Amino acid sequence: MIASIIFGIFLITGSTFFFINSKKIRRNILLGKDISITDNKLQRLKVMTLVALGQKKMFAKPIPAVLHLFLYTAFVITQIELIEIVLDGFTGHHRIFRASLGGFYTCIVSFIEIVSVLAFIGTIAFLSRRNLLKVPRLVKSELNGWPKLDANLILIGELVLICFIFMMNGADEVLYAKGASHAQNLGDGSLGLTVSSHIGPLLFGGLSNESLHIVERIGWWGHITIVFAFLNYLPFSKHLHILLAFPNTYFSNLKAKGEFKNLFEVTDVVKPNFDPTYQSVLDPNAHIKFGAKDVMDLTWKQLLDAYSCTECGRCSAACPQNITGKALSPRKIMMDTRDRLVEVGKNIDANKGTFVDDGKSLLGDYIKQEEIWACNTCNACVQECPVNIDPLSIIMDLRQQLVLEQSSAPNELNGMFTNLENNGAPWQFSPADRANWIHEQ
Repeated sequence: MIASIIFGIFLITGSTFFFINSKKIRRNILLGKDISITDNKLQRLKVMTLVALGQKKMFAKPIPAVLHLFLYTAFVITQIELIEIVLDGFTGHHRIFRASLGGFYTCIVSFIEIVSVLAFIGTIAFLSRRNLLKVPRLVKSELNGWPKLDANLILIGELVLICFIFMMNGADEVLYAKGASHAQNLGDGSLGLTVSSHIGPLLFGGLSNESLHIVERIGWWGHITIVFAFLNYLPFSKHLHILLAFPNTYFSNLKAKGEFKNLFEVTDVVKPNFDPTYQSVLDPNAHIKFGAKDVMDLTWKQLLDAYSCTECGRCSAACPQNITGKALSPRKIMMDTRDRLVEVGKNIDANKGTFVDDGKSLLGDYIKQEEIWACNTCNACVQECPVNIDPLSIIMDLRQQLVLEQSSAPNELNGMFTNLENNGAPWQFSPADRANWIHEQ
């Protein structure tokens, strides 16, 4: 009874804190400008199924894709065992499904053990890639400090979680073989689990029954404690993509890459010059803001992109500007956007639900002009992202702010703008001379 009460407190407290922090993330995302994405529902479901659930884009790099698949499969499959653990925690039973499922139960838990071993291998490999092999895209400067620690903490936590699982199952195997399990009406003899039936006797075979019970309980409580800790760590980690990858891929930009959106604020002013029947929508006397200076000027989808970033660096590794040593890193663009959004959210929390100007902005304080003007709009970052994040859309909005609001652009572009204004073309010659090439021999 005491154990069930403690478990109930754990579950309610952990779930409550997760719910509170999840609401804050939702609020932060909705600080962005509202846009409607309701078209092509079937196509969007297909994209989400292939990209988020099926990990389609991960397999552009087969080795990390297979390793990630080990962890991803283990995460999904072990939720089955987690259901049993939660019911056991509330009822005070142990392996509540075994009596009714019999051999099928053994098959399920054995499969969970196999994928857990694969996840253990994958986790060791990922730790090695980050800290020993130092894969170039995983050791860039934007990952120094918290991002590197965050990645390592999750991987180490995964290893500890798997060890707790095998402590619980291994000790259980020995207890069942001795007919000394604290669970009732489950019979004697081995559970027959694929992995634990071997490592259990090997590691715990010499322990007394009392010691085995302690080991099993440490494994059980350790497992569920790591799960609750991970649940509440998730909102502060890049691993939030585990959840947000699904809505983010569903709301993907389905238009052809390279198709840029027109600013409605500009179109509304210019279109009457070409279409006399067009009626302007915007108030000509109202202040109109062009582009994005801070996170509130971006759309909610762009902010969802920022929270969904896995920090894998595939975007930056494919970026020709980053490869050639330019200041631009698409991954940093997304990380900076998320960091600024988190800062804005804390500002709102500290001021009772209202944002108080802190003298900072995304453009300038987080992302420098040099970074966004380095981009050549090739869409390589968009193509490579495993969860369909679009760093280019943020870059273009920041550029629009610089050009249309601050009249700040590189000299090369200013020359082109002048030619467009005076000649109706990017080139520095009169429109009357535009067809002279026809007469050239």
